[in-house]
Amino acid sequence: MVTSQYGLWHNFCRDSGSVRPTIPVCNLFNESPTRNGNGYGGCPLNGITLSGDDRHLANLGSIIFSAIAILVTLFLLFKSERKRAAVGRREIQLFLLGYALISLCEIFTVGNFPLDGKVVRGFSAIHIAAVTVTAWILLLNGAVGYQIVEDGTAVSLGLIAFSSVIIFIGTGYIALDTGFSLTSYWADDMTLNDPNRAYALYTLFLLVPLVFIALFFCLEIFLVLRVLQEFTPLIYLSAAAILFAIGQIFQFVISVHICNSTGGKINGGMFEVLFTLLSVVAIWAFWSSITEDDWPTPGYA
Repeated sequence: MVTSQYGLWHNFCRDSGSVRPTIPVCNLFNESPTRNGNGYGGCPLNGITLSGDDRHLANLGSIIFSAIAILVTLFLLFKSERKRAAVGRREIQLFLLGYALISLCEIFTVGNFPLDGKVVRGFSAIHIAAVTVTAWILLLNGAVGYQIVEDGTAVSLGLIAFSSVIIFIGTGYIALDTGFSLTSYWADDMTLNDPNRAYALYTLFLLVPLVFIALFFCLEIFLVLRVLQEFTPLIYLSAAAILFAIGQIFQFVISVHICNSTGGKINGGMFEVLFTLLSVVAIWAFWSSITEDDWPTPGYA
């Protein structure tokens, strides 16, 4: 009998690090050391030994790149603020704020600080919710250029903010409930045979953001080719897509091989953080390239 792999996290968690996996969802399950579990049996990130043999600072590269990502995001927020006539200026700033929150959480979830398990699970829940809502804001940025609602207005920003808060609270609650067993509602997923199965988080953290991001790229490709009728902005957009894909390959495919080959010194988590940062910079460069003061109003005659 073939068991459905949908909702199963064990292999993802095993391959992203057994002590502190670089996928935040893995910190929420019973096998995770953050819940007094024994880990997932994968390659451990040894990192730097601190006071006592049982305390380590692992994945230092991810911590450094996440800190750099926050600084770069602050710079892009400043640059965006100076483009006062740009279409979607406030909307792209909301996306950047979402990414800054992800980067802050990554310092404590992807990076391996010797923190209390409850603190790690709390940051992991925020991290998961931030990923989902930031992908949603990115999708809405893709719709801004169509001027269905005038950008920068109270209506536009209000719709984005209201929907984002709903998604953030909903996703965050599911993650918190999974990690802290606030209720038994989500415990049915994590049966004795599949202790790391979580359908909701599998959907909200892996599939939904991927759909949002894919729709964003589709909307922007159509907008550029139909309205601007130029190919130069597609260079930035293509670079963003490629860099993001490379980051995911490092996270989900290559990570365990890097960990094994370096004796647990590093894994793919730090490269995922780096390439995601480069992808965000490319998205901002794409937005900047299509938001000149004389950018034409879309017409579909």
